[in-house]
Formats: sequence, structure tokens, C-alpha cells
Amino acid sequence: MSLVVNHNMMAMNTARNLNSHYNRLSTSTRRLSSGLRIGTAADDAAGLAIRELMRSDISTLHQGVRNANDAISLIQTADGALQTIDEKLIRMKELAEQASTGTYDSVQRAMIDSEYQAMASEITRISMATDFNNIKLLDGTLSDDTHDGSGLNSVGKLKIHFGTGNDSDEDYYYIKIGCTTASALGLGNNAGEASKTNGGFSISTQEMAQLTLDAITRAIVSKDNIRAHLGAMQNRLEATISNLSIQAENVQASESRISDVDVATEMTEFVRNQVLSNSAVSMLSQANQLPQMALQLIG
Repeated sequence: MSLVVNHNMMAMNTARNLNSHYNRLSTSTRRLSSGLRIGTAADDAAGLAIRELMRSDISTLHQGVRNANDAISLIQTADGALQTIDEKLIRMKELAEQASTGTYDSVQRAMIDSEYQAMASEITRISMATDFNNIKLLDGTLSDDTHDGSGLNSVGKLKIHFGTGNDSDEDYYYIKIGCTTASALGLGNNAGEASKTNGGFSISTQEMAQLTLDAITRAIVSKDNIRAHLGAMQNRLEATISNLSIQAENVQASESRISDVDVATEMTEFVRNQVLSNSAVSMLSQANQLPQMALQLIG
């Protein structure tokens, strides 16, 4: 290489190397400070795309767990009300048994029937009043087999969504709760004409009281079927929550392997680039002094 003063090629070459080392040092500093191997699309475009999809799935799975927990709370609310209804049905059967015997006259049976009708009215009140987040649970609102979520308010059976997609086999299922008003159970003086024949309408006569014993048994079985369904759904939701938590954990681990920086490896790279940068700075200082040799010849 000729000794010249117009272009200092050694300094230019050293400056280029210094810039390269400094850029890599900057990248290592960013990765170590953020903990992420992929900070920008330039680091790994394909890895970035996979990571963002995984992050969206992780957030969705966590929300799915919260959705399932909310559904469990709803079920427990309904089950608590049904437990109270169960107590009323037991009392009604006790009253029917009392009215079935021949040791009471019509006036006394009328008094017994008065309490019986009051219990029926209370069952209806509980069924109409029980709600969760303004969703009626026991009045028949959730008893329809068809679900329709196209409107502002969904109708029909309750859809519990917890998965990351919209596949019926993987991402959601339904909770159906039958109507538990006294008339729906076939009890009380609002139960309809069939209850007059089959029992449940009243216990004001000995014959109707005896028929009512069977009617209340049918009502208890109907109510217990609803509670059994709710209990099964609660167990299923608890298993779903466990599965979703494991799934979110595994996806998080996969996202970490793609996205997170290996601190040991990156620290080694950081020290290497730091040494090279310091070396390049020293050499650039030396290269900038080389044209002085040409000036000595001129002088």
C-alpha cells in the first residue's frame, strides 16, 4: 500500500470494522437488557411471527381459565338456590303426608294447604330471583336446546367458551338449566289442569294430598336431575381449568425457547464484541496517525 495523504485507507477499514463491532455490541446490550433474543423482526422474522401467535394463545388460554371459573361460580349460585328449593319440597311433602291422614277435618286441611301453597310460591320466587350477572338461572331462560348468540343478548342454553378457537369439540360447551318454578315442577295452584288429576295442585282434600305425595316425588327427582347435571358440569369445568393451565404453561415454555435470550451465550458474545470494539478504537487512533509519516518526508 502506497504512503498517501489524500485517503487514509487503513483508518477507513478500521472505522468500518469498529462500526460492525459496535452494532453487534449494541444488539447484545439490547438483548441482555430486555431478556429477549427477538426484539425486532430483523432479529428473526419467522421466530417473531411464531412468538406473537403463541403469545396470543397464552393470553387467550388464561382468559379461558377465568371464563371457566366464572361458569363454576354461576353453577354454584344455581346449585345453592336449588338446595333451598329442595328444603321447600321436603317441607311440602311433609305437609302432604300430614294432610293425607284422616284425623284432620276440612278446616284443618285448608290451613295445611295454605302453608303448602306458600311454599310453592316461595319456590317460584326463588326460581325467578336467582341470577348471575343479570342472567336468570332457574326461570327457564337457559332451558332452550338451541343457543343463539347473534343478538346483543344471547338466548337459549349458556355457552361457555374457553379455547383459543371456535371448534365445538375443543373450545366450548353448553350449560342447560331447566325451569324450577313451582308450576314447572307441577306443584301449587298455578300448576295447570294436569296437576288437579295427577296431584300437586292442592292438599285441601285427603285424596288430593295422597296424589300430591307422588307429584312431589316427581318434582324432587326433576330438581335432582338438574342438580346432578350442574354438578357434572362443575366437575368438567374444573378438569378443563386444569387442562388449560397445563396447556398455557407448555405454550409459555415453547414461547420462551423461541423468544428469550440465552444469557450465557449472549454474554460471551457481548464480551467478544466489547473487546473487538476496544481494539478497533485503539487501532483507529493508530491509523489516524499514519499520514504523519508522509508529512515527515515532505518536511
